[in-house]
Amino acid sequence: MKNYLVIGLGEFGKSVAKTLYKNKATVLAVDMSEELIRQALDERIIDDAIILDATDEIALKNVVKDDFKTAFVSVGDNIQASILITLYLKELGVKNIICKAVNHTQGRVLEKIGATQVVFPEESMGEKIALTVLRPTVIEYFKFSEDYFIYEIKIPNNYVGKTLKDLNLRRKYDVNILAVKHSDGKMNVTPNPETKLNQEDLLIILAKENVIDEIL
Repeated sequence: MKNYLVIGLGEFGKSVAKTLYKNKATVLAVDMSEELIRQALDERIIDDAIILDATDEIALKNVVKDDFKTAFVSVGDNIQASILITLYLKELGVKNIICKAVNHTQGRVLEKIGATQVVFPEESMGEKIALTVLRPTVIEYFKFSEDYFIYEIKIPNNYVGKTLKDLNLRRKYDVNILAVKHSDGKMNVTPNPETKLNQEDLLIILAKENVIDEIL
């Protein structure tokens, strides 16, 4: 089983640790705040956490050893700390280092010293909220590759009662329908072309961003 190290239990780190733990991953959370550690344990977000200043290289080395291939550095608000921790993790041989950053300058520095991925939670959330307003029928989406996104969308009114064959989305828009989620919660991951769509159904599709407005 893979082991994950989460450094920093602010809102972002807490969310990462909780999601990993809920999906049966082995997670060790680290934070220098006794209160945040206690809260995470009391809320049963994780079952293994220690109070530690991760900018202390020796202390971090004693924790990491050879146990972790992936670490999340969730102290982006403290730029100096995030840089030091990322550098130490790289030197300790952690293969996958995912860092939170507050701006792109910090992100570039983190990438140069060893971060394998940099995320900008506030920027991503702002973008997501704006797109939700612009496209209210899009429930969820994430980037699948450089050109494609996976979207979960409500059925447009003009789709109701039609079959997937009638819509012919693949030919018209180069869209792949990955699944149909029915109102009873059942997910059809191999939808037949003759599948008829109902008002309460949801579509999970793979599409380029530049065609999503045409589909909706």
